[in-house]
Amino acid sequence: MTLAIDRSAATDAPILDVLAERFSTRVFDPNATIDEGALASALEAARWSPSANNTQPWRFLVTRRGSDDFAGVYDTLRDFNKAWAGDAAVLVVAAATTTTDDGSPMHFAQYDTGQAVAHFTVQASAEGLATHQMGGFDRAAVKTAFDLPENITPLTVIAVGAAGSLADTSDEVRARESVPRTRLAISEFVLVNS
Repeated sequence: MTLAIDRSAATDAPILDVLAERFSTRVFDPNATIDEGALASALEAARWSPSANNTQPWRFLVTRRGSDDFAGVYDTLRDFNKAWAGDAAVLVVAAATTTTDDGSPMHFAQYDTGQAVAHFTVQASAEGLATHQMGGFDRAAVKTAFDLPENITPLTVIAVGAAGSLADTSDEVRARESVPRTRLAISEFVLVNS
C-alpha cells in the first residue's frame, strides 16, 4: 500500500498479521483497476464463511468503477462517503436475505452476512486490496435501483481497490486517515471470563 502512515494495530496479544494490518482506508488509487483474481478470492472467502443451518443468506452486488451499476451504488452514498469512495475500483453492496422461500424469518441473516463481509475484507487485505465498509448510504435507493425483492436487505457498501496516496486526498480525509487506531480493551467487552 502507498499510504504514508503505518496503520498496523498495536495489539495486547498476538494476532495474525493480516488482521493487525487490515484497516478501513478512505484513500484509493483512482487510476487502478481491480485485481480480478484478488477480488475473486475475497468473494470465495465470503462464500465459505459459516452461517446458521448453512443458509448462506448473504447476497453481494459487485459493481466496477465506470459502470452504470457502480454509478447507481455511488449515487446512494452520503456526501462525505461520495468525497472519497468514487476513487475505489469496486463498490460492493452486501445484503442479507431475511426470510426463507416460505416467508419464515431468518433470524441470523444479518449476523451471518456480517461474517461473510468479515471473511471478504480479511481475504481482500491478504490479497493486497484496500477496503472500507460504509453504513452511510440510502438502503431504499439501492433496493429500488437494483430491483431487490422485499426479503433482501442491503446492510453495507464496501469500497474495494488499490490503496492510494495521502498526498492526493483532501485535508478532511487526510485528517481522518491520520487518527491513531484505537479499540476497547478486552476487559471492556468480555463480560464474563471465568
